[in-house]
Amino acid sequence: MINSCVLVGKVKEVPVIQTTAKGTVVAHMLVETDRPFRNEDGSTDSDLFKVTLWKGIAEETASVCVPGDIIGIRGRMQSSANTKEDRTYYNCEVIAEKVSFLSRRQEAIRAARAAAK
Repeated sequence: MINSCVLVGKVKEVPVIQTTAKGTVVAHMLVETDRPFRNEDGSTDSDLFKVTLWKGIAEETASVCVPGDIIGIRGRMQSSANTKEDRTYYNCEVIAEKVSFLSRRQEAIRAARAAAK
């Protein structure tokens, strides 16, 4: 079985770094992608995806990204289920395994940091 996804979209909110009880760094963010077709009105709809980033990927993404930046994410889908009032709700999120910074501003920041090392 295969569980793999690729997203290219706009950062909707800056990922906020958190630390788990065991000391692992984690961050969550929203990424907006456009649908590849137009709706009945002739405009393009978009989708928002919750993305979870762990460890170094979380730290680097939080330090480089601002809303509106374009990023590429390769990862996997993870689902969870919650039962409330005898009804089960399912949630999906993307667990990022690789993040590519596609905006020129982001690449300039990364290049400056690399040069400073």
